[in-house]
Amino acid sequence: MADSVEELEQRIDALHAEIRHARSVGDLPRVRMLRAEVRALEDAWDEAHEPEATPAPTQRESGSLLPLREQVHSALTLLTVPAAPKLIAQVYNACFGGDINSAKLTSLRRDEERSFRSSPFARPYYLCAALTADRLAAARGLLAVSTWPLERRIIGALSPRVDFLYAAVSIAEHIARLPEIDRATSRLLWLFAENIPGAADGIGSAKPDMVIRAARAELQTHEPVDRSHREAAATRARTQLDDVRRLFGSPLEPVPDSKVS
Repeated sequence: MADSVEELEQRIDALHAEIRHARSVGDLPRVRMLRAEVRALEDAWDEAHEPEATPAPTQRESGSLLPLREQVHSALTLLTVPAAPKLIAQVYNACFGGDINSAKLTSLRRDEERSFRSSPFARPYYLCAALTADRLAAARGLLAVSTWPLERRIIGALSPRVDFLYAAVSIAEHIARLPEIDRATSRLLWLFAENIPGAADGIGSAKPDMVIRAARAELQTHEPVDRSHREAAATRARTQLDDVRRLFGSPLEPVPDSKVS
């Protein structure tokens, strides 16, 4: 490996600073050139984190070789929606053969925010917050991925149910592609199926195709309204929040004392 991970991160950080300067003086051709260089370095950063000389995975990947943040990123990428630490651990452990303890994830978002504040956009992605639609604050206990569209990270009144259904579809599709369903993935599929009407014939009898059909049917009811709420909130977030708050949320302001002295 020509460059260490640390050196790559330093060069990416420096390039982001150059991009901000070029953008401030209106040098768009240089901005495009620098962005291309950043993408190439980010590809090298990703390759540097790939395990070397490991056997190709069959049903699952070996989670023990990956740092915790990358394990969480893998689980969230599979889920496609913001999720709580407990679900993230369940998904990673079942689908990738890991052994995540959800208690270890409680400080992860704060660590990611500190990293972003010290070197903005230096990493290819950050584990960030979902944002409440009303106050654009960090949604309690939910992790998301910074590269997702902002609309996907907004949480409105219907979003928890909609996200649960989308996650059910994604997990069921993943399990359907496996050569065999073992006990861990079967339990995970049932976790979703038991909470979706029509997703299973009986206790413990969930099948991926039934879960997918039932979840998509319910999505037709809730998703359009939820999407409109998310889009409106995302528009406000883009105009009202800076980069840090778009990723990690606005601080909750104290409610003024309404008592008249």
